[in-house]
Amino acid sequence: MSILVFNRQKDLKLPAKAVKALVGAVLSHEKAECGEISIYFVSEKMISQMHDDFFQDPSPTDCISFPLESDPLSGEVFVCPQTAILYAKQKNLDPHQETALYVVHGLLHLLGYDDLTPNERRTMRKKEKSCMRELNRLNISLRPS
Repeated sequence: MSILVFNRQKDLKLPAKAVKALVGAVLSHEKAECGEISIYFVSEKMISQMHDDFFQDPSPTDCISFPLESDPLSGEVFVCPQTAILYAKQKNLDPHQETALYVVHGLLHLLGYDDLTPNERRTMRKKEKSCMRELNRLNISLRPS
């Protein structure tokens, strides 16, 4: 398994080593066999452009996932830390924790989970909570040390 991390934003400091540990832990928790997973942290402008290009919605979003192959699973997850910062500020949450949740959410999309219907959303939320509990248990955080 190969995990690549690309930081194309300056809003939130995110250590690549911590991101790789998070991705590895989530994939292990989900018992997923993976090829190459790329995580991109992008600006609000870039995620808005991608959202418009691929989903005809120019608003900023938290993450966008692109599965590239199914066997072994390979794909790309684009995450916008600025979205996490704004949401975290409104809800009095930690922006690093919120960003970690967006990475988890994107990985779950790569693994085939969706959130378009109420039932799918419930399943996705349960999986997110399970993964976040596992990350807490393993003491994996995106906060710089």
